[in-house]
Amino acid sequence: MDTARTFDSATWRIPNMDCAAEESEIRHALRNVAGVQRLAFRLGARELAVDALPGTLPGIEAALRAAGFAPAGAAPAPAPATDFPHGGCGSACGVTAGPAVLGVAEDVGGWRMLTLAPGLVRTVTALVLALAAELLAVFAPASWGVAGMALALVAVVLSGLSTYLKGVHALRRGRLNISALMAVAVTGAFLIGEWPEAAMVMALYALAEWLEERAVDRARGAIGGLLQMAPDTVELRSADGHWQQVKAAEVPLHAVIRVKPGTRLALDGVVTAGRSAIDQAPVTGESLPVDKAEGDTVYAGTLNQTGVLEVRVTAGARDTQLARIIHAVEQAQGERAPTQAFIDRFAAVYTPAVFALALAVATLGPWLAGWSWLDAIYKSLVLLVIACPCALVIATPVTIVSGLANAARRGVLVKGGVYLEQARRLKAVALDKTGTLTLGRPVLVAHALLADGEPPASVLAAAAALASHSDHPVSQAIAQGLAAQGVRAAVVTHFVDRPGHGVEGMVDGRRVQLASARTIEALGLGGAALTERLAAHQAQGRSVSLLASDTAVLALFAVADPVKDHAPEAVRALHALRVQTVMLSGDHPVAAQAVAVAAGVDEAHGELLPDDKLVRIAELRARLGTTAMVGDGINDAPALAAADIGIAMGSAGTDIAMEAADVVVMNDDLRRLPTLIRLSRRTHAVLWQNIVLALGIKAVFLVLALAGVATMWMAVFADMGASLIVVANGLRLLRGPGQSIQRAG
Repeated sequence: MDTARTFDSATWRIPNMDCAAEESEIRHALRNVAGVQRLAFRLGARELAVDALPGTLPGIEAALRAAGFAPAGAAPAPAPATDFPHGGCGSACGVTAGPAVLGVAEDVGGWRMLTLAPGLVRTVTALVLALAAELLAVFAPASWGVAGMALALVAVVLSGLSTYLKGVHALRRGRLNISALMAVAVTGAFLIGEWPEAAMVMALYALAEWLEERAVDRARGAIGGLLQMAPDTVELRSADGHWQQVKAAEVPLHAVIRVKPGTRLALDGVVTAGRSAIDQAPVTGESLPVDKAEGDTVYAGTLNQTGVLEVRVTAGARDTQLARIIHAVEQAQGERAPTQAFIDRFAAVYTPAVFALALAVATLGPWLAGWSWLDAIYKSLVLLVIACPCALVIATPVTIVSGLANAARRGVLVKGGVYLEQARRLKAVALDKTGTLTLGRPVLVAHALLADGEPPASVLAAAAALASHSDHPVSQAIAQGLAAQGVRAAVVTHFVDRPGHGVEGMVDGRRVQLASARTIEALGLGGAALTERLAAHQAQGRSVSLLASDTAVLALFAVADPVKDHAPEAVRALHALRVQTVMLSGDHPVAAQAVAVAAGVDEAHGELLPDDKLVRIAELRARLGTTAMVGDGINDAPALAAADIGIAMGSAGTDIAMEAADVVVMNDDLRRLPTLIRLSRRTHAVLWQNIVLALGIKAVFLVLALAGVATMWMAVFADMGASLIVVANGLRLLRGPGQSIQRAG
């Protein structure tokens, strides 16, 4: 019996959902709605994906609208008196989304009201009115009191009616959030006759929301801006050979497009004609242009600098490497980092606790401190304003999003804030050998002539001839290496490929063969001197092939998978960060040890199967602590998944390895590993700077409030200032590679 169930799915864009508080509100609103199976939040993109039982999506959408989270394009249903649009979690998330046209009628909690254009104009108008109310209260005679109160009321309506109504609704449900604090503070201020301060509180609060929304959007837009680097149109070669402009989204796979100098690529592909230098910084983070020719891979969003290229498309517009990076980072932004989860839990306790403290000040102050009732109530209202956890709540997401964006700009795709935070704890990094520490392909690294009296040119030409006729990777490496040195292959006849032994043929009238050292030694050729040479090369992990005639060994060719140029530098940087390095390889222990020595790795283990690597990872975690695994192959996938942080090499890596990994290095540059650790440490430092700043500023004003020095509008300034400070501090992580990050840790 087939028990598989099918679900209806929908992805809605919700304009006024962009922080953890609103995610919590939506989960609360949908928790008892029939049919909901799964909710997935992409806060950075303001998208909610829903899986539901067939036929239940309309009811879920209606519940969203009733809670004030109308999906874009769907008109909000008239709400009952107890429900109204939810427009954000205060300063922590951004201003209320609303109509953008002056004089639009809107239902807010059953109130039919005329809303002005949201944003700066409305906020500035409210500020001017609040200031006018303040001036009237100070300088005008008492007869002007009604006019001042009217100005204050209009200022509150303009800047924060939605916030006020949300607060009332929250109080009715017994939920103490930021809106509830503001609603109580404004109501209390009006009741005790401090209506100018009530207006100023709400207007400054709205200004803080407006400023912080732009700051948060800047952080979240840092990745989305990359998508704009890929052009919307391309030059497509039609069936008759002519070039025509078409939309990039309409280009089929394997079609050929043309990219002129000075333009960006719209799609991923392989160069079929032309040569050029490509700036790949948006995708790989490489600072210098990379030369591209026929057969090379190019990416959407990269800049063609010097020559015309014809490119065969290998990925659609939605599946390019750039689009995948953006999608993955947006998903990562929806994952709560450990510090963020802690702050959310703390704020959930902090807000009710401060509310209780304010209530105690208002009711017990006259009895214990001898304050008047009006003074006690006023002090409690100041406490409520100071207590808004806006700066505290916003500190973590802005910092984490900025860190993720910074990493992506450098070609490091981190799949969640948890891994960005955890990287600072790394004590050991396990590295695969082939393709990770090494280039992943054999290269001719040395050759020597061994026969006296033989013309060097003819010997090398014979070797090139035999090697070029073979498909074996070692032979191809020899052929390519000799060709790069200007050796021209001789003419070979009677060519024979003997798998497992080598190749042979007739060159210049004599039989020669290019074979392994074991095969040549079995023929009785060689000697002690040759054995000594072979041992020296094999000790360095090299594969040796010999060119021999029927009577003598003519030349020696050593092939190896060389260590990447930047690998030793990366390993030294890891050691400087007090991170131990270990190489886990399936290769022969001698070859593994040779690579480890060349790269400067602390330990090397060879002849490891995938299960053996799992055992080694477990041992490293038990012996050293938090451990990362770096690899690129299918055989690395289990170890990548088992490590505390799995890091895949994106360029040479398999899809399975990249799927199993928590971090993907897009350009295979191992120097990105210490960069990630430095960024993680820097992010952690900024997180705690923000937390200390937010709590410290509030603690200072808490004392000032109890001492009767702080006023309500001063409290709003303090809250707004703390929020802007932590946002600005978090946004510092958006900077490109700089000294602060290079030296951190």
